[in-house]
Amino acid sequence: MGGLEGVKVLDLTSMVSGPVAAMMLADQGARVIKVEPTSGELMRHIGNKLNGVAPAFFSCNRGKESIALDLKSEEGKAILLKLVAEADVFIQNFRPGAIERMGFGQEALSKINEKLIYVSISGFGDKGPYAQKRVYDPVIQALSGATDIQADRASGRPGMFRIIIADKVTSLTAAQAVSTALYAREKSGEGQHIRLSMLDTMLAFFWPEGMAGLTYAEDEFDVNKLQGTQDLIYATKDRYITAGAVSDSEWQGMCRALKREDLIDDERFNNAYGRVVNAQERKSITAEEIKQWNSEEILARFDAESVPCAPLLTRLELMEHAQIIENESVQRLQFEGFGEVRQAAPAAKFEKTPSEIRQPAPGLGEHGPTILEELGYSEAAISDLIDNGTLIVSQ
Repeated sequence: MGGLEGVKVLDLTSMVSGPVAAMMLADQGARVIKVEPTSGELMRHIGNKLNGVAPAFFSCNRGKESIALDLKSEEGKAILLKLVAEADVFIQNFRPGAIERMGFGQEALSKINEKLIYVSISGFGDKGPYAQKRVYDPVIQALSGATDIQADRASGRPGMFRIIIADKVTSLTAAQAVSTALYAREKSGEGQHIRLSMLDTMLAFFWPEGMAGLTYAEDEFDVNKLQGTQDLIYATKDRYITAGAVSDSEWQGMCRALKREDLIDDERFNNAYGRVVNAQERKSITAEEIKQWNSEEILARFDAESVPCAPLLTRLELMEHAQIIENESVQRLQFEGFGEVRQAAPAAKFEKTPSEIRQPAPGLGEHGPTILEELGYSEAAISDLIDNGTLIVSQ
């Protein structure tokens, strides 16, 4: 039984930031009802499908139930409000103001359910010159300094993370915030409104080392002059590896492993500060030495000297890596209609309330009739809702 057993979540979000947050809550035991438009949310329609479900949609929405409603109709609105009355958490990521115009803003819903935890996820926040702009991950990367952090050190050309990092960091932040709000409600009995923007979330995520040059206002510096020490990719004779030395003992071990003991006392590198200031020169020397070795041999030598290191795995290789297999990091699940489905295991391992991938992503409106039966709707009433297009049920 998951730690959030008994918690009911209404997920009105689309794409990634909200859906992944709600998916994590489902893994942790919450009952998550995904409320979709009758056409299905956009992510359903992106990518090749198996059993009618795109892989990215599956991974963002596993473990949920789906009800597809026409929320422009009075009947559809009434159904949602009945669900709200019984819910613990309501998550939405419409542009600021849109949900209020629909009649489902936090003030309206709190009158129906004062204990409701209402989560609003936006791109840029509720006000300001960008508040009403459409947003996707690259826009947040552009504004948050991500492209500066990822810039090519030689040419200076900005770069982007090749994953939707802003969406997923926002998901993690939202899920953690919901847990905090649920705990606070246990003490106060009151719900509350949680607002978070993708932009603010990314700035908080990057700040500790990515924005180190901005932390002390009276000692501001251009972090790019010292950055680059994380670009630790080295070519060996047969493949790419990574290896790093932060502490003195690690640097000394790296020098011994490379048979370059002469570098141990080199004034440029014999302390942590010097190794950062002279990072590019240090890396250049290290790269020249590493490329003379086969990867298996030099990785073994680094391991013997307790130097942090690993091969650079492709996405296909990682499935067979011994550590990932030992950790059971990737779960292989059997679901009817899908066969074997691979999913990253929930990362937090709870001793007494384990997370679990309970069911596949739902078909559009798959659980609508069951959900309405629980609300007291008769079979005839449900049939009428399907016939008039208020409720969509996938076949």
